[in-house]
Amino acid sequence: MPFREGPLGDLKVPLTWTAAVALIVAAVIAVAFLLADRRETLQEQAYGVTRQTVDTVAKPVSGAIAAPGRWTGLGLDYVRSYFFTASENRRLKTELAEMRQWRDRALALQDTNDRYKSLLGLRTDPPIPMASARVVSDSRGPFANTRLADAGSERGIQVGNPVLNERGLVGRIVGVAQGASRVLLLTDIASRTPVMIDRTNARAILTGDGGPNPKLEYLRGVDPIQQGDRVVTSGDGGVVPRGLPVGAAVKGLDGRWRVVLFADQAAIDYVRILLFKDFAQLADQKQLEAKTLPPVTTEDPQTSILSAPPPPATPPATPPAATATAPAAGTAQPKPPAAKPAAPKPATATPAPTGAPR
Repeated sequence: MPFREGPLGDLKVPLTWTAAVALIVAAVIAVAFLLADRRETLQEQAYGVTRQTVDTVAKPVSGAIAAPGRWTGLGLDYVRSYFFTASENRRLKTELAEMRQWRDRALALQDTNDRYKSLLGLRTDPPIPMASARVVSDSRGPFANTRLADAGSERGIQVGNPVLNERGLVGRIVGVAQGASRVLLLTDIASRTPVMIDRTNARAILTGDGGPNPKLEYLRGVDPIQQGDRVVTSGDGGVVPRGLPVGAAVKGLDGRWRVVLFADQAAIDYVRILLFKDFAQLADQKQLEAKTLPPVTTEDPQTSILSAPPPPATPPATPPAATATAPAAGTAQPKPPAAKPAAPKPATATPAPTGAPR
């Protein structure tokens, strides 16, 4: 059936009018845009009334047109996040595990750095040279407790040098080799260290017995110690310098006084070795060199007589004539020995009067 004979054949005229109306609307819109771009000459601003009207009308229309696209984007994001949640969760867990590893490394490095600062900050009064070392191995047993440090005779370390960490006294050197040294800890059964109570200056011997807390023996004085007293080295015997921190006094279960070591509060892996020989090392060498010894006096009789003022025996040598005339008068013979000083020409004649009393 032809199109004109059908029920839609009557739409020919309305379509024509519709096209005409659309053309008119398009023309009006085009004119409106042209007028919107025209600068207003009756106003001070270039933003004219026409453009203001167009913008006011376009605002809600543009929002309504853009809303479906915005809603569609939000919906797609929600669907995407819903379907990719599992993979995102796995990725975040992997990153968290890596961050935990870096956190542990950062904390370890910070702790090591703090310990380095504490070791470098160790000072003694008077100052004593020190050598830094790292503990590379340990030897533990019921009767032995030692450590092996990676510094030896090339650093000037000798047997008997005290060893400290950043908290307090660790022990002393008992063996030295090239590049290594053996440290005997205070807890070793062979360790004996003279100490004193800081509050009362009471002396004692810190004796290791293989346990974590060495005991105090040979305490002297009346009530010399109390719970919590600070124990330091006494310097007796010249083994270690005086005043190095050791620990705090506690009463053991066996009723004996023991010491909780300060060195056990930190790991014994980095240590400082005091290059201490004896107390003469602590003396001020400049003052010793500045002092002068008194002059040495000799007891040689010849030098003492020659350097002394004229002896009283020499003045009688002036009246030799009287002595010479005395024999002529017939005096006794003890006079002839007195005539010998009259000849002082030879230098050996001067000691003759000393032999006369003989």
